[in-house]
Amino acid sequence: MPPATTPPSLTLRRPDDWHLHLRDGAALAAVVGATARVFGRAIVMPNLAPPLMTLYLTDDTPVAEIAAAKASGAIAAIKVYPAGATTHSAAGVTSLARATAAIAAIEKHGLVLSLHGEVTDPAIDVFDRERVYVERTLAPLVRSFPGLRIVLEHVTTREGAAFVAEAPARVAATITPQHLLYSRNAMLVGGVRPHLYCLPVLKRETHRAALVAAATSGSAKFFLGTDSAPHARHAKEQSCGCAGCYSAPLALPLYAEAFEDAGALDRLEGFASLHGAAFYGLPPHGDTVTLVREPWTVPAAYAFGDATVVPLRAGETVRWRLRPSPSVAGS
Repeated sequence: MPPATTPPSLTLRRPDDWHLHLRDGAALAAVVGATARVFGRAIVMPNLAPPLMTLYLTDDTPVAEIAAAKASGAIAAIKVYPAGATTHSAAGVTSLARATAAIAAIEKHGLVLSLHGEVTDPAIDVFDRERVYVERTLAPLVRSFPGLRIVLEHVTTREGAAFVAEAPARVAATITPQHLLYSRNAMLVGGVRPHLYCLPVLKRETHRAALVAAATSGSAKFFLGTDSAPHARHAKEQSCGCAGCYSAPLALPLYAEAFEDAGALDRLEGFASLHGAAFYGLPPHGDTVTLVREPWTVPAAYAFGDATVVPLRAGETVRWRLRPSPSVAGS
């Protein structure tokens, strides 16, 4: 239960979303506004056709492309997908050893290496893929490139959170609302709930608790990254449904719930609005957003081009609602 001292409203500097998925064509127009209305900036993942805003690291990414990305001023991060790890990741790296020259260039030019932290070895259980990645890939990467800035995206395990907490300051992690609020029981007990299926998959309750502790610790190493990933309803609700949770329209209220339950609302602004900006070397925003503790019911679905997309918590109640602060209303 939330503490008795929960304030009726909470005003934060405008937050940023440091891990976001959009879509192409008409679906882009359907979802981009949900982020733009709340977040001042977003790191948009490149598993689109074509990629946008971040570069997609492959086995064959040339060093010159990294230099050009830095010179453009528009690229903030280089995304690493292990080949086949998630949606549209077939072109991802088969081994970081094959991308050593490109990674050295990323280090040299001061860009951020953004990691989908899972191994794709079929012998490794899907619930263990992040833990093994930390041991086999992330730890050696941090040692081998002492100047490389790294973000372990959508961290899901206590091992991942502990590694980031103990690593040098140049290593950070984003945390999603679904991994703060739900364990795998929520997805599987009583029937499979496809709209909670994402990659990396939800883990045990002990891991969820460790993520809450990390997010609410006040550490600048952890910051907001929704991993909001919209998919048409028919693509989720089928015999082989795709991975991804659509949280953009209610992400900040969901984070507020998690921080309220942890008795840490006073640390939400750092997590949502300050830590990520500092890591990426950007100033915090000068305007604000306001959350009001006012229950509301999440729509059952939103328009999504010619289809619909089902959000997290569809048809359920969320305790916090976004309201513009005076500084936003007057802008």
